[in-house]
Amino acid sequence: MWKQILGKLPRKPPDTDSPRNTNPGPNSSSAGGPAAKRAASAAVFPASVIAGIEPLLAFKDVPSTEKMNLFISKLSLCCVVFDFIDPMKNVQEKELKRSTLLELLDFVSQNPPKFTEPAILASCKMCSVNLFRVFPPSTRSSSSSSGENDNDDEPTFDPAWSHLQIVYDFLLKFVTSPSLETKVAKKYINYAFILRIIDLFDSEDPRERDCLKAILHRVYGKFMVHRPFIRKCMSSVFYRFVFEAEKHNGIAELLEIFGSVITGFALPLKEEHKIFLSRALIPLHKPKSLGIYFQQLSYCVSQFIEKEPKLASCVITGLLKYWPVTNSQKEVMFLGQLEEILEIINMAEFQKVMVPLFWRLGHCINNYHFQVAERALFLWNNDQVVNLIAHNRQVIVPIIFPALEQNSEHHWNQAVLNLTLNVKRMLAEMDDTLIVACIANYKEDRARKKSEVERRKEVWERLENAASLQPVTGRTPVLVPEDALIPLGMVVPASSGSENGHRESNQ
Repeated sequence: MWKQILGKLPRKPPDTDSPRNTNPGPNSSSAGGPAAKRAASAAVFPASVIAGIEPLLAFKDVPSTEKMNLFISKLSLCCVVFDFIDPMKNVQEKELKRSTLLELLDFVSQNPPKFTEPAILASCKMCSVNLFRVFPPSTRSSSSSSGENDNDDEPTFDPAWSHLQIVYDFLLKFVTSPSLETKVAKKYINYAFILRIIDLFDSEDPRERDCLKAILHRVYGKFMVHRPFIRKCMSSVFYRFVFEAEKHNGIAELLEIFGSVITGFALPLKEEHKIFLSRALIPLHKPKSLGIYFQQLSYCVSQFIEKEPKLASCVITGLLKYWPVTNSQKEVMFLGQLEEILEIINMAEFQKVMVPLFWRLGHCINNYHFQVAERALFLWNNDQVVNLIAHNRQVIVPIIFPALEQNSEHHWNQAVLNLTLNVKRMLAEMDDTLIVACIANYKEDRARKKSEVERRKEVWERLENAASLQPVTGRTPVLVPEDALIPLGMVVPASSGSENGHRESNQ
C-alpha cells in the first residue's frame, strides 16, 4: 500500500548545489534531529499539509490562529492504518504515528478553542478509519463459546492496542470536551457512527469494551437527540443474541450502560421502556451464558421494579417462563434474583404470582442437587419473604408443605434435611392449626396414591391372568372384566389372531 501511495507523490530531484549533500559539516542535523524526522515523515506518510502547516510541528510552535489547522493536519496524518500482526514491520512509521496520536490527545485534553466543523469532520474520520473494522473469526471453539464456561476462557488481546487505546482516549476526550458543540457535532456523530460504535462491542478484547462503554455512555448523555436510537440499537443486539446467535462479547457492558440509563427514566415509565423490559431484558435469562452478564442484568431488572413496583409480577412471570430445569447453576442464580425481587415487591403484586411461584419453589426444594435445594430453603431466612408468606399462609403453606415432607423423608443431603426441619418448625410456629391440617391432608393424599398404585397393580394382574387362561385362536372372544378396563382409560386393540380369522373367513 505504501509503495502505491509513494509512487503517486512527485519526486524532487536532488539539489546538487546544497552543501549538505556534498560535505555535511559538524553543525548539520543528526539522524534523530527535526530535519531527519521531517524527512522520515515525508517518506512514510503522504503529504498532509493543511493551509501550509507542517503536521510534525508542535502545537506550541504555531500561533493560536493556526493551531486548529495544525490539529487537522495531524488528524489527516493519522488516517493511516498499519498491520500489527508482524511487530517488526513498519516500526519507524508506527512510532511516528503513535507520537502524533499522543500529541492530539494532549491537545484535546487541554481545553482547546472551539472545534470548527472541518476539525470535527477530521476527528470523526480519523476515529472511523482506525477503530471501525471487521473482527476476524473467533479462535475459540464453537462448543466452548456457546456453553456455560465462557467466563473461563482467556481473553483475546488485540495486537494493535498500543494505537487503538490512544484513539479511544482521544475520542472520549473529544466527545466530552466543552469545546465540542453538540449542534454541529451531531451531523458527524450520527446514526451510522453510533451504530458502528455499538458493533465494536463484540470485540474479544475486554480493554476495548471498557473504552467503548465509557464512550457510548458519554455520547448518550451529551447527544439527547440520539438517545432513542441508541436504545433501539441495544435492543437489536439483545434480540439477535437471544434468538439467533447466542454469542456476543459485549452483553455485560451494554447492560451496564443501560443500568445507568434506567436511573434517569422519568415516571411514569413510557410504554417503550416496559416493552424493552419484557421483550429484551427478561428473555436474556434464557441463554446458557447467563453467568457472564447476570449481575448487570439483575441490576437492570431491579432498577425497573424500583421505578415502577407494578412490574414485579411481570418479571416473576418471565422468570418462571424461562426457569431452567436441567441447569443447576442457572437455577441457583434465578433463586438469588427471585429473593432480590421479593424484597421490594408489594403485597398486591405478590398475590398475583404466589401460586405458580411457590409451586416452582416446591420443585426446587425437592431438587436432588443440594445447592438448589439449599438456596430455595434459604428464602425463609429473609424476613421480608417470611412476612409475605405469613400474610398469605392459607394459600402458600398447603402448596409448599408436601415438598417439605418429601424432603424430610427422602432427601440424601444432611444440610438440606436440617434446613427442611427448620422451615417446618418455623411454619408450625406461624400457624400450628394450619400445619396440623396440612399433615392430615398429606397423609390422606399419600394413602390415596398408595391405594391407586395397589389397585392399578391388581388390575394388571387380573389382565395377565385372564390373558393366560387359554390361547387366543381364530375368532375366539376373550372375556375381560369391565371394571378392569375403566381405570386404564384405554381400548384393547384387536388381536392378530382375530384379524387372521377375519381374513380367512373372507377368503
